[in-house]
Amino acid sequence: MSEQGLADSGFGPDHLPYGVFSATPDGPRRIGVRLHEEVLDLAGLTQSIGDTRVADLWRSATLNPFLALGRQAWDDARSWLTGLLADERAGDLVERHSRPLEEVVLHLPFAVTDYVDFYASEHHAANVGRILRPDTAPLLPNYKHLPVAYHGRAGTVVVSGTEIVRPLGQRAPEPSSGPAQPVFGPTERLDLEAELGFVVGLGTTPGERIATADLAEHVFGVVGLNDWSARDIQAWEYVPLGPFLGKSFATSVSAWVTPLAALDAAWTDLPGQDPTPLPYLTPGATRGLAIEVEVVVNGHVVSRPSYADMYWSPAQMLAHLTVNGASVSPGDLFASGTVSGPEAGQRGSLLELTWGWREPVALGAEQRTALLDGDEVVLRYSAPGTGGGRISLGEVAGRVAPARAWTDGPPAGAGRR
Repeated sequence: MSEQGLADSGFGPDHLPYGVFSATPDGPRRIGVRLHEEVLDLAGLTQSIGDTRVADLWRSATLNPFLALGRQAWDDARSWLTGLLADERAGDLVERHSRPLEEVVLHLPFAVTDYVDFYASEHHAANVGRILRPDTAPLLPNYKHLPVAYHGRAGTVVVSGTEIVRPLGQRAPEPSSGPAQPVFGPTERLDLEAELGFVVGLGTTPGERIATADLAEHVFGVVGLNDWSARDIQAWEYVPLGPFLGKSFATSVSAWVTPLAALDAAWTDLPGQDPTPLPYLTPGATRGLAIEVEVVVNGHVVSRPSYADMYWSPAQMLAHLTVNGASVSPGDLFASGTVSGPEAGQRGSLLELTWGWREPVALGAEQRTALLDGDEVVLRYSAPGTGGGRISLGEVAGRVAPARAWTDGPPAGAGRR
């Protein structure tokens, strides 16, 4: 790659996101850092300079042990890496322990211990309100007083590139002359949700709360995130307790975790909060992130929302998550909810882009309301870098696979031991 190409890659020395890789799908996993189109093998690097103890840490199959060490360890590792890459004498060492991206297999970078999904975009929440409740106020009374959220399913968080099998479930009864019965089968309204995820490092004990000022002490970094949604299943089940099967079948995250330290130049003021939130949410003292998102379906850009438009900040989400004393652990993931902006071309879900499935989205010669089998969704992210250019966060990709057959009852042998 030319020097200009390296400069434009979005994965230069001012970024250095962490991931987990192996040489083969079933081979031993270890931690690496992406530099342009290569992966730096951290275990090999540290072993070569004689630091066996640290080399053992980088041989982990997940980032969780590193996350648990806390901010000082994160900062020390980043300082060591940036210093090494700036040292011309270390060029041969770095080259010796670099692997081209196309020669490695990338895995889920951290073991997800818990998962919470917020609803932090006022524009998204208002759009959904106008679509689903056109005769009432777009926002529910609690929306501007607290960051609304639900608990997702940690076990179905998957790495970018994983196939997304169309889920089965119940849908609302169809109009008929007989008794109303729900319909069981594959979702007919599979949707995407362009989000940003936050990866917790340093944990807490039950009863401990995290102040908004301590976000960087507990959050290691961010990932791109697609919270796939089966809207018809969700619509039938969500009253009164909220999302369940319509959300829990799959959530995709990027293979690279961007350290929060790499986003120092991306912090920006929130659009404004009115009425003033309660004091524990530190109104006026928390900030958002100027991260741009690009939503691509089958190679066609359908939306470009900006995370800078979000109503609730990352620090407020974490403070609210723990204000009741709920603990967090290394590997916990909390997500922003759909990122949407004020314009039609900035909506982060098909529900909004089609305005309730009524206005199809053009994909070249084709159109879509909901996702079809074979469709591929790619989410791309970029932000200001500390070096003056822009960094590219790890993309999130997933292709929809057909539902697995299940007609009148469980598959043969289901439930047997």
